[in-house]
Formats: sequence, C-alpha cells, structure tokens
Amino acid sequence: MKNLLLVLISLFTFTLNLVAQEIDTIPIPTKDLDIKLKRSPLPSRTGTILFKPVTFTPAVVNAKINYWKTRTQVGLNVNQASFSNNWNGGGVNSIAIGGLVNYKAEYSKESYSYSSEVILQYGKVKNKDQLQKKTNDRIFWDNKAAVQISKNWYFFGSVSFESQFDKGFAYSRDASGTEQERLLSKFMSPGYLTESFGFEYKPDKFFSTRIGTGTARQTFVLDTTIYKTNANNFGVERGKRVRNELAFSIVSNFEKEVFKNVTLRTKYNMFIPYDNFGHIDHRLDVAIISKINRFMNVSLSGVGLYDRDTDEKIQGSQTLALGLAFSFPR
Repeated sequence: MKNLLLVLISLFTFTLNLVAQEIDTIPIPTKDLDIKLKRSPLPSRTGTILFKPVTFTPAVVNAKINYWKTRTQVGLNVNQASFSNNWNGGGVNSIAIGGLVNYKAEYSKESYSYSSEVILQYGKVKNKDQLQKKTNDRIFWDNKAAVQISKNWYFFGSVSFESQFDKGFAYSRDASGTEQERLLSKFMSPGYLTESFGFEYKPDKFFSTRIGTGTARQTFVLDTTIYKTNANNFGVERGKRVRNELAFSIVSNFEKEVFKNVTLRTKYNMFIPYDNFGHIDHRLDVAIISKINRFMNVSLSGVGLYDRDTDEKIQGSQTLALGLAFSFPR
C-alpha cells in the first residue's frame, strides 16, 4: 500500500513540472485575417549581366612640388631741396639718396626648414658747403637651419654676418669754422660673425624667438689703425684683429600687418657673454611701413643699441622715408 502511494505522489509531482515548463504563449488564429503581402518593386525576371572592360588612358601631369618660397624687396628714396640766393626764409641746398634691398628665401619640407635673409642698406646726404654724410649703412646676412621637435619648438643652428659698406666719421668744426671728420669705422672694422645653436619657439607665422644656448661671436677690426681715432676699438684688443666670445643669446622677430596696408616689423637681439654676465648687449630694430600704392610707400624706422664695447650710453638712430618700393613676386 505504501509503495502504491509513493508512486501516485511521484506521478502527480511530475505532472506539475510539465505544466510549469509549458511555453508561455497565446495562440492567435489567422484563418479569418486578411493579410496581403506587397509585391516587391524589384523585377522578378532574371538574366545575364554582361560586363565589358573599359580602358582608361592615364593622364600624366607634369607638376613639381616647390619647397622654396622667396621674397625680394627693393626700395629707393630721394630727397632734394634748393633755394635761390635771395630766399629770405633760410635754408641750404641739399640732396639725399637711400637704397634698400631685402631678400629672403625659405625652404620647408616635412620637419626640416632652412631660411636665408640678406639686408643691404645705404644712404647719403650732401648739403651745400658741407662734407658728405651717411644716413644709413648696413650689411646683414643671416642663415638658419631647423628641425621640428614638437608643435611649436624647433632645434636650430644659425650663422650670421654683419658689417658696413663705407667709412663712418664723426664731424666737428675747428676754430675757423671748417668742418672736419674723424674716422670711426669702415668695412670689416668692425665686422661680426655669429654662430649659434639652441631652441626656437615659433607659435605662428609672424612671431619667433631663438634661444641660443651655445653662441660664439667673432668681432673683426681688420684695420688696426682704427683704435687711434676710436678709443673703444669695438672691444678688440689694440693691435689685434679678432676678438672671440662665447655667450647666451636671444633673437626675437615679429612681422605682421597690424592695419590695412600697414606692416610692423621688430627684431630684438640680446647677447650675454659667459665670461661677463653683467655685460649684456641689446639691439632693437623697429620699422613701420605703410603702403600708399603698388609702387610707393612710407617707412619710419629706428634702431636702439646698447653695447659697452662701442659706447657707455644707449645709441639711437631714426629714419623717415618716402620712396619707391618694388616687391617680387608680386
């Protein structure tokens, strides 16, 4: 009797498990539903698609990538004044002429760049019954090669040369009023050759700063008789022709069109000798150039210089010019 009861309980438990495991679905009758399938818009007919190869003649473009960018500027300024003998307003007959050549070439490919810039300036003025005098005189040539190491930083090496074309004089008058001149400088007296390497920061196209951690400068005075009329002799020991210096240097450049047809150019140079940190040389060049038309412009330029090897005080020069200007390429 007990065995029969256990069998019945087992059968009842098995039946309950089967009911619990049924799929939880609700059957939906579709006999009376009006279900219509839309016809496919694609053609039902099949066929063979023929592919015919088409031959294209390659077009050869004879083009070369130019990694060089050059710019040349030539300027000429002339100023003349004359007065009759009975001109009561006073004045002196004079004529002044000045010229400028600025050439810059830049090469850029991937992370490597190279630039070379030449600046040539010369001007003279002649007043009646006076000696001729220079108004401008400079030779400057700068070469720089750089390799990009990050977005705005470069490792660079540079070589620059600077001197002048003509003799430079200081003028005075003797007891009789006659004008006299005293020789101060001439070509390669002085002349400067500067080699530098370090890091350059260039966040955009119009501003850059070179930090020359290793800089060497040679000062040349090839005419050893200059010291007789120029006591400082540009820091070169009397009787010698060359002076060598190792230094830390900073060179900053800014050039941008600040207003329409008005360009501002500045260049700052700092030179700190390693053997004399208290003897720091500074030079600041500033030029504002306003373009009048295609061939004429007005320029206002100035130079501030502090160099104890030439003078204990700050030296300055300023030039205002109206003249012709030609740029290539236009």
